[in-house]
Amino acid sequence: MPDVQFHFTEEQRQFRDVLRRFMAAASPASEVRRLMDSEPGFDRAVWRRMADELGLTGLMIPERYGGSGFGLVELGLAMEEMGRALLCAPYLASAVLAANALCRTGSEAQKRRWLPGIASGETLAALAYAEPGGEPGMESIAMRAVAADGRHSLAGRKDYVVDGCNADLLLVAARTDGRRGLAGLSLFAVAGDAPGVRRRRLQVLDPTRPLARIDFEDVPAELLGGLGEAGPALAETLDIGAIALANEMAGGAQRLLEDTLEYIKLRVQFGRAVASFQAIKHRCAELLLQVELMKSAAYHAAQLADANPDEFAYEASLAKAAASEAYLQAAVEAIQLHGGIGFTWDQDTQLWYKRAKSSEVLLGDPAWHRERMIACLEGRESTSPPAEAVA
Repeated sequence: MPDVQFHFTEEQRQFRDVLRRFMAAASPASEVRRLMDSEPGFDRAVWRRMADELGLTGLMIPERYGGSGFGLVELGLAMEEMGRALLCAPYLASAVLAANALCRTGSEAQKRRWLPGIASGETLAALAYAEPGGEPGMESIAMRAVAADGRHSLAGRKDYVVDGCNADLLLVAARTDGRRGLAGLSLFAVAGDAPGVRRRRLQVLDPTRPLARIDFEDVPAELLGGLGEAGPALAETLDIGAIALANEMAGGAQRLLEDTLEYIKLRVQFGRAVASFQAIKHRCAELLLQVELMKSAAYHAAQLADANPDEFAYEASLAKAAASEAYLQAAVEAIQLHGGIGFTWDQDTQLWYKRAKSSEVLLGDPAWHRERMIACLEGRESTSPPAEAVA
């Protein structure tokens, strides 16, 4: 493992500043509340600006396919600012998970066909791998791809598909034989409106990140890359997703910390600002420590993945586990330190709490990731992050 000394460059700091101003204007809490109750769940005009003005939708896509060709550090910065603003957009689904899965599995012709559309924001894509009732890991994937006359068709169900209802292109993980684990897994491309595809938006705790249940009934599908060879690429894609999500959670936790500190400076009890009480100072200091530790883990994982793209599973799980616990703890503390209004609907803190709770289990909960870290240390690499247990 290389010794990575982390720091942001001047260009990266300027990139963060631009993103923060954009997100503050595009995603105030009032807009978040409006969008989470809307049918698409995001503002297409803002999505278009993210693509045209900032190039965010193609951030990690190579330049030859219309993207910017940046790495995970820049992606982490973008995700952190989105998490800070609680942005409602299909970014994790399309620009992170689907784009990276396609980059790692598709043939050259397939990449040239679909990646430019994803990079420009015109094509929304989603990765569908989790299945109902499935146990953690890729071993639970049971959907079969049936081959006939040189073509494939899919039948089965996928659950907890992030932004699955909005996707123009679905990338579906399925098996082509009876093997388990990484072996025998293939990835298939399916049009979102293809005959036999039925999509239903799930009722979930966090309406700012819509999830879908998708049923497939003999749906024609195009194989991406080699038959039965998508397992390792899919595992790597989900590790990238875990690092991106950890950075997003870091942004949300930092926002909760800042908003809470601002509130307790204004709130007066017994003739004194609440922030002046020693017990409150202790809780805020502990919260600051947790937030800084989670940020360090997320930043380190992103930079290590860029420096050593062949081996970052351990760091991905470390970042995700640390961020999941710290973000939820920050949300709980923020609600308590806001006093009687902290848990009410009219107070915005509960929006970040719901995002923290849903993100805790998305792409694997802390317990699963710590088991995976042990497996990595023992040389028994686990297969993949689990299905999202969001209800």
